[in-house]
Amino acid sequence: MRGTSQFADATSGVVYIHASPAALCPHIEWTLSSTLKSPAQLRWTAQPAASGQLRATTEWAGPVGTGSKIANALRAWPVLRFEVTEDPSEGVDGERYSFVPSLGLWCGAMSANGDVMVGEMRLREIVRLARERGRYGPAEIAAEMDRALGTAWDDDLEPFRSGSEGAEVTWLRRDVG
Repeated sequence: MRGTSQFADATSGVVYIHASPAALCPHIEWTLSSTLKSPAQLRWTAQPAASGQLRATTEWAGPVGTGSKIANALRAWPVLRFEVTEDPSEGVDGERYSFVPSLGLWCGAMSANGDVMVGEMRLREIVRLARERGRYGPAEIAAEMDRALGTAWDDDLEPFRSGSEGAEVTWLRRDVG
């Protein structure tokens, strides 16, 4: 039997601001600083996939659930393109949050190697809905699987991700405990 704390208390992750107007950059830093209770001093660089937009990447460390808090805080600006990851830790799955202005926020469970995981109950719901709607074919199931996997978000963000090569990564830390 394990001790009183069955799950990990701390984890880490990465915030990828893929595209932001320059005017929002200080606000994003303030938001990250407030959420993480640690100064955020991001190094902003040009985003080659979006003229006039800037990008930044930073790593963070904090209590489990911090990734969700960061994603919810950043979605206040619907013009941003961003991703937030929270690494898996003992007893807790990792997560990835992706935000695209035209699609909104997507969240998925993430394995230790970064794969999106679709759980049993979600798969059962996809099959149930396909049967219920009477459109139980490969195309309908594939479309539902794409939604569960966040394919549209990945397709939109992929050109912005390649702009991240060689970018500086800064560590942010949130008090644990």
